[in-house]
Amino acid sequence: MEDDNQDNKYKSIDSAFAREIRSDLEQNMQKFRDPIVLGEMVYRLMEERENTNRLLRNILQKLDLIENKLGQGAKSMETQKPVLPLIDEEILAFVKEIKKASAEEVRVKFKYKGKNAASARLNRLCNIGLLEKKQAGKKVFFFPR
Repeated sequence: MEDDNQDNKYKSIDSAFAREIRSDLEQNMQKFRDPIVLGEMVYRLMEERENTNRLLRNILQKLDLIENKLGQGAKSMETQKPVLPLIDEEILAFVKEIKKASAEEVRVKFKYKGKNAASARLNRLCNIGLLEKKQAGKKVFFFPR
Protein backbone atom coordinates (compact mmCIF):
# COMPACT_ATOMS: atom_id res chain seq x y z
CA MET A 1 0.00 0.00 0.00
CA GLU A 2 2.90 2.30 0.78
CA ASP A 3 4.28 1.56 -2.71
CA ASP A 4 1.00 2.71 -4.29
CA ASN A 5 1.21 6.05 -2.46
CA GLN A 6 4.78 6.58 -3.66
CA ASP A 7 3.80 5.67 -7.25
CA ASN A 8 0.94 8.20 -7.15
CA LYS A 9 3.28 10.79 -5.67
CA TYR A 10 5.81 10.26 -8.50
CA LYS A 11 3.07 10.24 -11.13
CA SER A 12 1.78 13.59 -9.91
CA ILE A 13 5.32 15.02 -9.93
CA ASP A 14 5.96 13.61 -13.43
CA SER A 15 2.69 15.00 -14.79
CA ALA A 16 3.37 18.43 -13.20
CA PHE A 17 6.84 18.42 -14.73
CA ALA A 18 5.44 17.41 -18.14
CA ARG A 19 2.84 20.21 -17.94
CA GLU A 20 5.55 22.74 -17.11
CA ILE A 21 7.72 21.61 -20.02
CA ARG A 22 4.73 21.61 -22.37
CA SER A 23 3.79 25.17 -21.38
CA ASP A 24 7.41 26.34 -21.91
CA LEU A 25 7.46 24.74 -25.35
CA GLU A 26 4.14 26.33 -26.29
CA GLN A 27 5.41 29.78 -25.22
CA ASN A 28 8.60 29.31 -27.24
CA MET A 29 6.62 28.14 -30.26
CA GLN A 30 4.56 31.33 -30.04
CA LYS A 31 7.79 33.34 -30.05
CA PHE A 32 9.06 31.52 -33.16
CA ARG A 33 5.96 32.58 -35.06
CA ASP A 34 6.99 36.22 -34.55
CA PRO A 35 8.99 37.46 -37.59
CA ILE A 36 11.04 39.84 -35.42
CA VAL A 37 12.27 36.95 -33.25
CA LEU A 38 13.11 34.92 -36.37
CA GLY A 39 14.95 37.88 -37.88
CA GLU A 40 16.96 38.34 -34.69
CA MET A 41 17.91 34.65 -34.69
CA VAL A 42 19.01 34.78 -38.34
CA TYR A 43 21.06 37.91 -37.64
CA ARG A 44 22.81 36.22 -34.70
CA LEU A 45 23.48 33.13 -36.81
CA MET A 46 25.08 35.31 -39.49
CA GLU A 47 27.27 37.02 -36.89
CA GLU A 48 28.39 33.66 -35.53
CA ARG A 49 29.16 32.44 -39.04
CA GLU A 50 31.29 35.54 -39.71
CA ASN A 51 33.16 35.00 -36.44
CA THR A 52 33.74 31.35 -37.30
CA ASN A 53 34.99 32.24 -40.78
CA ARG A 54 37.35 34.85 -39.28
CA LEU A 55 38.74 32.27 -36.84
CA LEU A 56 39.19 29.71 -39.61
CA ARG A 57 40.97 32.28 -41.78
CA ASN A 58 43.38 33.05 -38.92
CA ILE A 59 44.03 29.36 -38.34
CA LEU A 60 44.71 28.79 -42.04
CA GLN A 61 47.13 31.72 -42.15
CA LYS A 62 49.02 30.34 -39.17
CA LEU A 63 49.13 26.89 -40.79
CA ASP A 64 50.53 28.43 -43.98
CA LEU A 65 53.25 30.16 -41.96
CA ILE A 66 54.15 26.89 -40.27
CA GLU A 67 54.23 25.04 -43.60
CA ASN A 68 56.48 27.73 -45.09
CA LYS A 69 58.86 27.51 -42.14
CA LEU A 70 58.94 23.73 -42.39
CA GLY A 71 59.52 23.94 -46.14
CA GLN A 72 62.44 26.31 -45.65
CA GLY A 73 63.86 24.01 -42.99
CA ALA A 74 63.62 21.04 -45.33
CA LYS A 75 65.37 22.99 -48.10
CA SER A 76 68.20 23.98 -45.80
CA MET A 77 68.54 20.36 -44.72
CA GLU A 78 68.77 19.27 -48.36
CA THR A 79 71.63 21.67 -49.02
CA GLN A 80 73.61 20.38 -46.05
CA LYS A 81 76.01 17.54 -46.70
CA PRO A 82 74.88 14.40 -44.85
CA VAL A 83 77.11 12.92 -42.18
CA LEU A 84 78.47 9.63 -43.49
CA PRO A 85 80.16 6.68 -41.88
CA LEU A 86 83.89 6.57 -42.51
CA ILE A 87 83.63 3.67 -44.94
CA ASP A 88 81.07 5.55 -47.05
CA GLU A 89 83.33 8.60 -47.16
CA GLU A 90 86.20 6.38 -48.31
CA ILE A 91 84.03 4.75 -50.98
CA LEU A 92 82.88 8.17 -52.17
CA ALA A 93 86.47 9.42 -52.37
CA PHE A 94 87.45 6.27 -54.29
CA VAL A 95 84.66 6.75 -56.86
CA LYS A 96 85.61 10.42 -57.28
CA GLU A 97 89.24 9.46 -57.76
CA ILE A 98 88.66 6.89 -60.52
CA LYS A 99 85.65 8.77 -62.02
CA LYS A 100 83.46 5.64 -62.25
CA ALA A 101 83.28 2.46 -60.24
CA SER A 102 81.39 -0.81 -60.24
CA ALA A 103 80.39 -2.83 -57.19
CA GLU A 104 83.11 -5.35 -58.08
CA GLU A 105 85.83 -2.67 -58.02
CA VAL A 106 84.60 -1.41 -54.63
CA ARG A 107 84.50 -5.03 -53.34
CA VAL A 108 88.12 -5.59 -54.32
CA LYS A 109 89.38 -2.22 -53.04
CA PHE A 110 87.65 -2.45 -49.64
CA LYS A 111 88.04 -6.24 -49.26
CA TYR A 112 84.35 -7.12 -49.01
CA LYS A 113 83.62 -10.87 -49.16
CA GLY A 114 80.71 -10.43 -51.56
CA LYS A 115 79.59 -7.94 -54.15
CA ASN A 116 76.24 -7.41 -52.39
CA ALA A 117 77.75 -5.39 -49.52
CA ALA A 118 79.62 -3.12 -51.92
CA SER A 119 76.52 -2.74 -54.08
CA ALA A 120 74.39 -1.84 -51.03
CA ARG A 121 76.88 0.86 -49.99
CA LEU A 122 77.00 2.32 -53.51
CA ASN A 123 73.21 2.28 -53.83
CA ARG A 124 72.85 4.05 -50.48
CA LEU A 125 75.23 6.79 -51.63
CA CYS A 126 73.24 7.01 -54.85
CA ASN A 127 69.92 7.29 -52.96
CA ILE A 128 71.13 10.22 -50.85
CA GLY A 129 72.28 11.99 -54.00
CA LEU A 130 76.06 11.74 -53.73
CA LEU A 131 76.52 9.30 -56.62
CA GLU A 132 74.81 8.74 -59.94
CA LYS A 133 74.06 5.25 -61.26
CA LYS A 134 74.04 4.05 -64.88
CA GLN A 135 73.70 0.57 -66.27
CA ALA A 136 75.76 -0.70 -69.21
CA GLY A 137 74.64 -4.19 -70.16
CA LYS A 138 74.80 -6.33 -67.04
CA LYS A 139 77.21 -4.01 -65.23
CA VAL A 140 76.17 -1.02 -63.15
CA PHE A 141 78.54 1.93 -62.81
CA PHE A 142 78.47 4.66 -60.21
CA PHE A 143 79.67 8.19 -61.00
CA PRO A 144 80.31 11.14 -58.67
CA ARG A 145 77.83 14.02 -58.84
